[in-house]
Amino acid sequence: MFTLLRTAPSPKHPKPTFSIPSHHNLTTSPQAPQDAAFASLILKSDPQSLTRILHDPNIHWTPDSVNKTLKRLWNHGPKALLFFKTLDRHPTYTHSSSSYDHAVDIAGRLRDYKSLWAFVARMRALRVGPAPRTFAIIAERYVAAGKPDRAVKVFLSMHEYGCPQDLNSFNTVLDVLCKAKRVEKAYNLFKVFRGRFRADCVSYNVIVNGWCLIKRTPKALEVLREMVERGIEPSLVTYNIMLKGYLRAGQVKEAWEFFREMKKRKCEIDVVTYTTLVHGFGVLGEIKKARKIFDGMVEDGVLPSVATYNALIQVLCKKDSVENAVVVFEEMVSKGYVPNVTTYNVLVRGLCHAGNMDRGMELMERMKEDECEPNVQTYNVVIRYFCDDGEIDKALDVFEKMGRGECLPNLDTYNMLISAMFVRKKPEDLLVAGKLLIEMVDRGFLPRKYTFNRVLDGLLLTGNQGFAKEILRSQSRCGRLPCQVRL
Repeated sequence: MFTLLRTAPSPKHPKPTFSIPSHHNLTTSPQAPQDAAFASLILKSDPQSLTRILHDPNIHWTPDSVNKTLKRLWNHGPKALLFFKTLDRHPTYTHSSSSYDHAVDIAGRLRDYKSLWAFVARMRALRVGPAPRTFAIIAERYVAAGKPDRAVKVFLSMHEYGCPQDLNSFNTVLDVLCKAKRVEKAYNLFKVFRGRFRADCVSYNVIVNGWCLIKRTPKALEVLREMVERGIEPSLVTYNIMLKGYLRAGQVKEAWEFFREMKKRKCEIDVVTYTTLVHGFGVLGEIKKARKIFDGMVEDGVLPSVATYNALIQVLCKKDSVENAVVVFEEMVSKGYVPNVTTYNVLVRGLCHAGNMDRGMELMERMKEDECEPNVQTYNVVIRYFCDDGEIDKALDVFEKMGRGECLPNLDTYNMLISAMFVRKKPEDLLVAGKLLIEMVDRGFLPRKYTFNRVLDGLLLTGNQGFAKEILRSQSRCGRLPCQVRL
């Protein structure tokens, strides 16, 4: 990662009195995992030295170590694929099907379809795939790229690659389309093929969830009725989806009536039902009701899960008080629950949003002590709020820590920082914006035209025509250069 142009960092603030309890009494921070060391080494290596490093007989590669390294390199797609392709030429190690699936996913995110289909062909030649999961990944990537028709064609052509379509793969492609809010297309596909694949409860649940995702609960109810008419018994999952759909659409009265009807019909209400209610009512600002449901679930014989606590902590941070959220967090830990990365992320966000950046950073450090590794969302929250507070140098410090291989920045990270570089209106900040733009493209991210134009205009206005020309020349491969720019 490049050395950023900035002023010396501000002195550290005094340590806050706030303390988050740790459920592990660690005296030292855990060592960086092996995959982090591999990722850091790969990031620093050029293509020539990479072969020598990866083919070193002293390194024992396993599918697990390869998969973990690919995940570490996820946000540097070109390096991840270079690592995978170089290791594919290893004299003794052969990639597993799961590693190929990771490579297919990364190539799809980069829209490098030539490499994607080359991996599929290679899997088939080695007889390690492709499997239904491979095609699910490909379909998801085409949908994300705005090509839902191509995703459907991939599903329909699976058998040509030695992987026959079945009910599970049918449900998967429906789910991919619905989660991308291409519900009409999913429903049309469902109606055409439900007879051939003998659509089951899961198939109907996927379609019901799709309509709920786009807040069309009447359509979801229609599918639910159709399901019953065809002799398929709705499951508790079906009812939980419908309940969540009502809450997502802001239909509080309908949600509560639906829940009461579930109890009346003696549905075996589970922790997911209560978690849905706690989150749904909390997001709508009904904190007292959310808290009452949370407290009452134990009386009904259902213990809260970590996800339930996460839901309550999140809504308290958003709609009530972060101090109340901290109390719930402490209660959770005291009862023996182990917070996960989502727990920490919602509380870090809550503390930062309330202006308690020191406490947010302290909690982020405590995550590491509790062997809960911060992810890119954790770092992005901290960077965002430092930028919002005008603490650009501190945001850049956090960004540089990300570049050491443990948690690489993603598209959101770059977009946030590039926008922040325009706040202080300093010429040197615009140079940083230009360097960030180059780095993000080198890592396989596609900037929006607006971002390109903004950075180029800023460089031109501050007399950095040479750097602007360099960006135009070196980044033309990304295909999003503004044609109207004339230097």
